[in-house]
Amino acid sequence: MAPGWLGFYRYSTRLTMTTTDNKLGLGALCALVVGSIIGAGVFSLPQNMAAVASPLAVMIGWTITGTGMIFLALTFQRLCLDKPEINTGVFGYAKAGFGDLVGFFSCWGYWLSAVLANVSYLVIIFSTLGLFFDTPQHEVFGQGNTLVSALLASGFVWMIHFLLLRGVQTAAIINAVTTIAKLIPLFVFIVVAAVAFKLSTFTLDFSVVTAMPEADLMTQVKETMLITVWVFIGIEGAVVVSSRARNRKDVGRATIFGLLITLFIYVMVSLLSMGVITTTELAQMQNPSAAQVLKHILGPVGLWIVGLGLIVSVSGAYLSWTLLANESPYIGAREKMFPSLFGKTNSKGTPKNILLISNAVVQFVLIWVTIEGGTYESLLNVASEMILVPYLFVALYALKTGRQDGNIKMMLFGGMASVYGFWLLYAAGLHHLLLTSLLYFPGLAFYIMAKREYGEPWFSGNNRWIILGLMALAMTAAVVILF
Repeated sequence: MAPGWLGFYRYSTRLTMTTTDNKLGLGALCALVVGSIIGAGVFSLPQNMAAVASPLAVMIGWTITGTGMIFLALTFQRLCLDKPEINTGVFGYAKAGFGDLVGFFSCWGYWLSAVLANVSYLVIIFSTLGLFFDTPQHEVFGQGNTLVSALLASGFVWMIHFLLLRGVQTAAIINAVTTIAKLIPLFVFIVVAAVAFKLSTFTLDFSVVTAMPEADLMTQVKETMLITVWVFIGIEGAVVVSSRARNRKDVGRATIFGLLITLFIYVMVSLLSMGVITTTELAQMQNPSAAQVLKHILGPVGLWIVGLGLIVSVSGAYLSWTLLANESPYIGAREKMFPSLFGKTNSKGTPKNILLISNAVVQFVLIWVTIEGGTYESLLNVASEMILVPYLFVALYALKTGRQDGNIKMMLFGGMASVYGFWLLYAAGLHHLLLTSLLYFPGLAFYIMAKREYGEPWFSGNNRWIILGLMALAMTAAVVILF
């Protein structure tokens, strides 16, 4: 190992853990947040934005989204400080505020969302390899859903499986390294694009979208925000593993730092691109469009920089989300909302059973994607929509407890985050929200198993029957939509 990397390894280790407490430090928590948020979406932002919005609309959209996410991050930070007794992640707030059935559904939705997100990451890794190795005459990786892609992705899944069996601290160190590695090509992109930026190009179609000339400014802003809804998924990364944090205050700090870092990167990548290439040309580019932009500036080397950066980025995001996927049911089992089987750990403290179950589900969905030809976008949309409900319950709990305790800051942050949470559900659309209920409902089997195991009543209290009734109506509506 080179001296520089040896020094970095030692530094990462100090940030991540100590030999005495085996806890995660601020650096590891911040890396987990950034690693969870930044996946593949950032590399497609230039084309995604230019296709639906002008530079002016993009600036307005980022301002609104950034404000909403900052309030959500502040809500997480405030809850970490004012409610230190709740160290069970996102679903712990839902349980504390609205009962264990709501808490269970929040945990179930979060876990399934993380698993589906992981499959989407595997798909995009191998579809990106197709940029380098596929030809019109010979398709090897395709859209990441070929047989070769599925076989290699399966090998990757079980490699990560055995890595995580070595302990969460080992995985956190690797995640810190991959997070820094993924930031390097993004900062290269920002610096190079800033040098090549031309104000005349940026202002050419400042408030008009040539692909949608009939769209007014507010329509463009809404379309822009429909994209930005998804790119911050993972902001709660440090909160999910809060029980493993060395210092409780570091959880909130990591959430804020991680958000600010990713917000800066997203804004720069999307806006600087519009000053390098006209929005009309950007809108027609193949994704990952950031690679095409850098290729336009640097030549073929630009394509390799972004392509390799994307693969490293998504691989790191996969590791982060595997950690998050395992943590929720593991904590749920400790809280007697999941069967105790999910809470079993090995000698390294890794929840081995839920890790096996999660990766088995990933493997099953990979096979389905290969057979049915699913894509990255379709998987990520479902994953993102499932996680919106847990986010909303966090905000609503902060609003509720802020009113009860007379905590003005908590009430303000929770209230603003709740407004933004309802906006996210609206942006996702009722159609997709109803369809996700089909994935929520099967989780009841595990809830009933847990209640039977611990000798507790399955459904006591009118509120639980109301919740089940609403879910039954949503499922009925979803079935009608589908068939």
